Amino acid sequence: MGFFDFLTEEIAIDLGTANTLIIHNDKVVVDSPSIVARDRNSGKIIAVGKEAAMMQGKTHENIKTIRPLKDGVIADFDASEKMISMFIKEIPALKKKLFTPSLRMVICIPSGITEVEMRAVKESAERVNGKEVFLIHEPMAAAIGIGVDIMQPKGNMIVDIGGGTTEIAVIALGGIVCDKSIKIAGDVFTNDIIYYMRTQHNLYVGERTAEKIKIQIGAATEDLEVPPDEMSVQGRDLLTGKPKQVQISFREIAKALDKSILRIEDAVMETLSQTPPELAADIYNTGIYLAGGGSMLRGLDKRLSQKTDLPVYIAEDPLRAVVRGTGITLKNLERYKSVINK
Repeated sequence: MGFFDFLTEEIAIDLGTANTLIIHNDKVVVDSPSIVARDRNSGKIIAVGKEAAMMQGKTHENIKTIRPLKDGVIADFDASEKMISMFIKEIPALKKKLFTPSLRMVICIPSGITEVEMRAVKESAERVNGKEVFLIHEPMAAAIGIGVDIMQPKGNMIVDIGGGTTEIAVIALGGIVCDKSIKIAGDVFTNDIIYYMRTQHNLYVGERTAEKIKIQIGAATEDLEVPPDEMSVQGRDLLTGKPKQVQISFREIAKALDKSILRIEDAVMETLSQTPPELAADIYNTGIYLAGGGSMLRGLDKRLSQKTDLPVYIAEDPLRAVVRGTGITLKNLERYKSVINK
């Protein structure tokens, strides 16, 4: 503990493809979409987060909305750095400071990330005043956030369905025994819905509308106990070019998403088939834990449970499970030393 430690602030960041969450002093202080709006003429960033999300699909030629993260990794270095720094400036406790404190950060990264992508995340963090930067794998953070004791000699299976990637991992003794990261997640679901509306209803809908459909009536299976009401969707008719409205039910969305969910099921089965027998026995007793926004898709837990013959549990507040785990790691850096990459 040095003299300047009072100048250091600790933050935990879940840098996601769809949303970025930041924890400071045990509270989620930033929860915003990972979107940046940039002025094409000056190259200046005009809005980030919720403000930029409202502009998405509604901009004129001088404004461009960018999602700096693709499949869980940084695709646009400059935009992501500006986005992180603007989010950090939004933290209420740091606004009051006279000068910018140096930061000790824990950031979570997908488990299938390469060395180069890892360095990109690290460099971005260092440029926004990150003095000490620790990285933790997403499934690990999700497990800690759900409340699983990862240090025990006991197998736990986590499926974290985010915006860009689905991370499946079997964790024991504070390490990932076998894992699989596939690029089928929330964004792919959204694109499936856009494609379905286009081919089945001749209706062209934007990304924001498709996202709304997914949240309001999205389902993974056609036999739901409590089905959501039908939804009216507005878009552009591809035949006449006029705006029009159609009614759609959750069954149609279940059909639209079927192929992508099948691929997630296959990845889960593949991970289970690589699991050492002793850990497989543990998973039989503990079941599978679901985290991430994608796990909120109606009936997904039931469908995975039928496929694997195992109990499937959804984490409470699955959207924040990963960032909660990252925050807990930040508080107990000594304890989770073996889990983080420096």
